[in-house]
Amino acid sequence: QVQLVESGGGLVQPGGSLRLSCAASGFTFSSYAMTWYRQAPGKERELVAYITNAGGSTKYADSVKGRFTISRDNAKNTVYLQMNSLKPEDTAVYYCSARGYYTYWGQGTQVTVSS
Repeated sequence: QVQLVESGGGLVQPGGSLRLSCAASGFTFSSYAMTWYRQAPGKERELVAYITNAGGSTKYADSVKGRFTISRDNAKNTVYLQMNSLKPEDTAVYYCSARGYYTYWGQGTQVTVSS
């Protein structure tokens, strides 16, 4: 059974940091590129960050470049999103997704940036 389980979300003040994790199981993690998406209330889901299956290449949305870092540990079947200098506009539900022969989605984790 394929599972992607996000964790690490929560409430943080502007300027703060959070590290999201996404633990994968049920498929060959190292064969899949991994992405983080987010969806704010009333807005469409948007791509935040992407990492290739071996971790050699990453891409970011312009809105998070220089603040967010995606990484992965294929030995632990886990992808991470380090989020620094958080802004209120980063408030959203964050989803991880595996992209390969199939596409898999996690259930999401809420990130709220507010004072």
